[in-house]
Amino acid sequence: MSPAPLERAIAALRGGRAVRVGKLTILSVETASDAMLGLADPEGQAAVLISGQRATALGLGNQSEAAGSAPVRIARSAWLDRNLVRAIADPGRDVDRFVPGPLAVEVVDDPIVARAALRLARLAGLLPALWLIDGESVSVSEVMPDDILRPAVAEIAARARLPVEGIGEAQIVAFREPASGFEHVALLIGAPGGEAPLVRLHSECLTGDVFGSLKCDCGPQLREALRLIGETGGGILLYLRQEGRGIGLANKIRAYALQDRGLDTVDANRRLGFADDERDYATAAAMLRALGTDKVRLLTNNPGKVAGLEAEGIAVVERVAHHLPVNPHNADYIDTKRARSGHLD
Repeated sequence: MSPAPLERAIAALRGGRAVRVGKLTILSVETASDAMLGLADPEGQAAVLISGQRATALGLGNQSEAAGSAPVRIARSAWLDRNLVRAIADPGRDVDRFVPGPLAVEVVDDPIVARAALRLARLAGLLPALWLIDGESVSVSEVMPDDILRPAVAEIAARARLPVEGIGEAQIVAFREPASGFEHVALLIGAPGGEAPLVRLHSECLTGDVFGSLKCDCGPQLREALRLIGETGGGILLYLRQEGRGIGLANKIRAYALQDRGLDTVDANRRLGFADDERDYATAAAMLRALGTDKVRLLTNNPGKVAGLEAEGIAVVERVAHHLPVNPHNADYIDTKRARSGHLD
């Protein structure tokens, strides 16, 4: 079975190849090589598309009504070469980058298509910065904006028995999004007995779940959620492929580097060019419905998860608080979640 257009487009963008989104033909500023740009933009005239959040971080908000979340197009000029564009896209170079002239903002012809193109970059785990090329001299993958912006659908791909340490027998169910090829899993523990099951939505966190990072509380949250679900007699843990609040692993590590310079997690995400939290819960809702569940007791301190599931038609009959101890490395992170992201106690 050949990959779907969205899956092909994600792979192409990651590989530094061109993608046509509606009427826009794009290359990733992060992955496109000089050789590819030599073919696609030999005169060095390609404009650059960045997110509104990144434009605000660069101080371009005053030039455009796009301050906030709307895409911003930067015109090329004689002094704005490829390496400088790459430096502008990379927030890790904000402190040592020198821009010899003002950046000129142009009108974005089709904001919906531009948003779709930037969302494609995020789905690919790349920085939200794209070359806008004519596409006539290079081969391209094509994907329609609706295919990128459409809520994700998840289908059951496989299921099996899984004995889990400290819990005993469980069942693991693998889901796949047909459009993107992304995979998620559900762990079914015990039997809720006809009641709304205790459910935890856990976004993957390689650093916390696998390596035991102390910068966040993800690993302890995961282990405690499994213990609580087992203790209450049954429930579901959804392990969702939404690393770094939906910005991807490499971008999360970039955010960590910005936090090392003094930014909190919210400002780090914005400086990268993303929203505070890029996750959505359409996939989680689709997974729960596929498992025959349309009402849940949700184990979370995040009201956004409650609102997100309810917006997708899953009734949250109870929010169950998820209390965990704080350590010296994640105390500021936990405070930021409460103060700036609205997390509850």
